[in-house]
Amino acid sequence: MPFLKLPDINYHYEIDGSGPPLILTAGMLSDSASWGILVPTLSEHFTVIRPDNRSTGRTTPALASTSPQQNAADVLALMDHLNVAKAHVVGHSMGGYIASELTLLAPDRISSLGLLCSAPMNLSRSWHLFQSFCDIRATGPEDLWLRSLFPWLFHHSFFDVPEQIEGAIAASLNYAHAQSLEAMQHQLNALKQYRPNPFGNDHTTPTLALLAQNDLIVPHDAAFELLSNVKSARIETVPNAGHSLHWDAAESVLSHLIPFLKEHSK
Repeated sequence: MPFLKLPDINYHYEIDGSGPPLILTAGMLSDSASWGILVPTLSEHFTVIRPDNRSTGRTTPALASTSPQQNAADVLALMDHLNVAKAHVVGHSMGGYIASELTLLAPDRISSLGLLCSAPMNLSRSWHLFQSFCDIRATGPEDLWLRSLFPWLFHHSFFDVPEQIEGAIAASLNYAHAQSLEAMQHQLNALKQYRPNPFGNDHTTPTLALLAQNDLIVPHDAAFELLSNVKSARIETVPNAGHSLHWDAAESVLSHLIPFLKEHSK
């Protein structure tokens, strides 16, 4: 179980596979396990490195100071620790903030940037929404906030199979490293203050943005408009997918992501 001791946290990460280094940064409320559906295939082509962001998973203490910038600095420290001179970095949702901040912090260390349902935008509505989930979790049965969250995450077809819903609820409730309510609120408080850095003309890192057609949290059209002005960005729309597009449409995500990463691994 690998950990990196940093000044204020004990930083947990996972490594799978071999090949060019690929760092995956998880979204809000999520940790390294959230990439599980993609790892078996990605690890056939890449050395897949998955850290637990601050306030999540096995990174402790859960209430250490956090922000996308701090998480990006943690990733850079991990790259140094692992002697990774250069890596691809792919982030989902909030993890896209972290990945983008990393390209600002150390652009010469990044081979390419992948954004899944992420763009340099911070909608106040999103944080009102996630505050509601915190409030529901604080007052209701533990499964209620998950049942409130899932319709915002998954494509509507996910709910056509009741067994699938109950299986996801059970897996979340039984996950040994689930984020606590206190850590969830702590992470949300930090993100309420975050102001994403828009990509300027000096952003030359090869970038692939995969946007979900039915995303309710990062609206497709707004994200597309922001990213379409970035000359180094390639934008692809994944149909029939919600905000958790790598779970809704894993094969489609891999079909876009792997060729892009290989193209920029030379």
